[in-house]
This record gives sequence, structure tokens and C-alpha cells, in this order.
Amino acid sequence: MEKKLKVGVLGATGMVGQRFITLLADHPWYEVTTLAASPRSAGKTYEEAVGDRWKMTTPMPEKVKNMIVHNVNEVEAVASTVDFVFSAVDMSKDEIKAIEEAYAKTETPVVSNNSAHRWTPDVPMVVPEINPEHYEVIKYQKERLGTKRGFVAVKPNCSIQSYAPVLTAWKEFEPTEVVATTYQAISGAGKTFKDWPEMVGNIIPFIGGEEEKSEQEPLRLWGKVEDGVIKKATSPIITTQCIRVPVLDGHTAAVFVKFAKKPTKEQLIEKLRNFSGLPQKLELPSAPKQFIQYLEEDNRPQVSLDVNFENGMGISVGRLREDTVYDYKFVGLSHNTLRGAAGGAVLSAELLTAQGYITAK
Repeated sequence: MEKKLKVGVLGATGMVGQRFITLLADHPWYEVTTLAASPRSAGKTYEEAVGDRWKMTTPMPEKVKNMIVHNVNEVEAVASTVDFVFSAVDMSKDEIKAIEEAYAKTETPVVSNNSAHRWTPDVPMVVPEINPEHYEVIKYQKERLGTKRGFVAVKPNCSIQSYAPVLTAWKEFEPTEVVATTYQAISGAGKTFKDWPEMVGNIIPFIGGEEEKSEQEPLRLWGKVEDGVIKKATSPIITTQCIRVPVLDGHTAAVFVKFAKKPTKEQLIEKLRNFSGLPQKLELPSAPKQFIQYLEEDNRPQVSLDVNFENGMGISVGRLREDTVYDYKFVGLSHNTLRGAAGGAVLSAELLTAQGYITAK
């Protein structure tokens, strides 16, 4: 790319906003030119606005420290400075829907980490290796919004990344029933142990709204574009439990699967290791070379050993074995703030750029 595209980060002071900034610091295609956050941060330098709330393990990039933070509600002013934006705003669902569409109507594409638009019928919710064809729905969304280049695209919930790619790799064997229990890191709630000391040595067996997302969002990924909207798939039937565990980064899933066509263990492992998609074919900057790795050791995947596989953009799978009630069971692991949040959104933006949906204004 001859000239880098100018990008803004909405909700730049929060944990996912911070992750966007670290991922984009040396990006070959994109340059962060604008940071926006709540009115209380507006007018301050980014360093002042974040204060002691920098949650990343790497230092704040020098180039953003003295950037003046904009008021995210001043949509026209922010949009005029960028080619597109990443959204990680912390607002109510209705407010997020409204503000993301407002940016889109300024002819500014929005790639969102938020859940607000995940079920808007003409908004694509995409894992780039799984359902890139859903971007076809953007043309219908533009008709509704009355835009030429502005639109909203979203990525799915972080917890499903540890098992939805696996089930996608096994699609030809027709999974019919899935039981998944996810063991979810505290960064998924935007927290560190410093913010949430009561999580040390603790487990909380409830994450609000998470089980519904975990059961329904994979079906939307596997759906089809029909009549200008995305119609979700009807199978497999998925039931989940979602548990918060004392881990900083990394969502683990213990999963049981029934298949209509009975595969061998060797067939299932081969499908995982050979599964790749458009990001790998196009060699996008953030794409993992190996999307899914299968680990033979009985005690893997482990968060401490495997969460950063492929810079946190790959999925790790292990303990695949036959089950006495279901056909097979396995354990999956994904990095919830990289593949599951900001990294997944950056990869989505790269694919949208490669396909001509995101261009310089």
C-alpha cells in the first residue's frame, strides 16, 4: 500500500481501545491519526486521559501519548479526519447502534468490536477465515443508510473463537449437537487483577448475556445472505455454560460434539491442521499462517504456553478423543483480546481493505 490509510479509534481509552492502539502502532497499512473517547477525556492528551489505567503489558506507543483526545459524540469532526474507524465505545446498546450508524452516514466505514450490531440483519458479523462472503450484505446496508462508502461491520463474541473455527473445519461431517463450557479470562470484562482483586483464586459461574451469545452467534456465522439480510443457520444445536476464571488473557472451551457423519480422530485432526481461509490466501498482515494448531500432549492447550500462538491470532486445540455420550470431545483455546477482540477487528479491516470496501476518502 503506497500511502497508509488514516484510522480513528472510538473508545480509545478503554482496554480494547488500548489494544487497538498497540496493534496499529506499526501497522503496514494503517496509521492512527485520531483518538476519540467520552466527553470527560476530550481535550486531554491521550496519556493524561488514560492516566494510571494503561492495561497493556507493553508501554504506551510514543506517537499517541501527546495526541489530543476528541469527543466521540462530535461525529462530523472526528469523521472528517479519518478514512475509517475502529469502534470500542463503552455505551448502552442503543447508543452504540446510533453512534456507529452516525459515523457510517458520514461515509466513514466502522469496524466494530461491540455487540450492539451483531444481530442487525444487514450488518456482517465476520470471522475472516469462516464467513467472508457475508460482506456481500454491505451493499444492502448502504442502500438502507443512504451511503456510498459508509457502513458498519462487526466481529463476533470473543468466547466463540475457541470452538466455532474448530466446528467450521469439521463442517463436512455435519455436527448436530454441541455442548460447550467456556472458562473465560478477566480481560474479557475489561479488567486486570489490579482492578478485580476478588477474582484472584476465585471462579464466578455467571457472565451476563454470554451464554445466549455463545449459543446463537456461531449460527449467524454459518448462515447465508438471502434477500439482502443474513439468515442464521438452524444447526447444530448448541448449549453452553460460561464461567469467569482467574486468568488474565485466554478463553478456554471444553466441548462435546455429535456428528451426523462419523469421522475418525485422524480425519478430524487433519481437517484442523489444514483449515485456512481468505486471510491466509491473501497473506493479510495480521493473518496467522497456521489458523488452528492441534497439540498431541495430554496437558495442552494451556493458557501460559499457548495463548500467544501466532501472535494471539491462532486457535489451539487438544485432548480430542471419543466420548461415551457424544461422538467426540476436545479442548480449545483462543486469545480473547487479540483474536477475540481488537486483533480480530484489525484482520476484518484488512480483508475489507483488500476487497475494496475500505479505501482512502
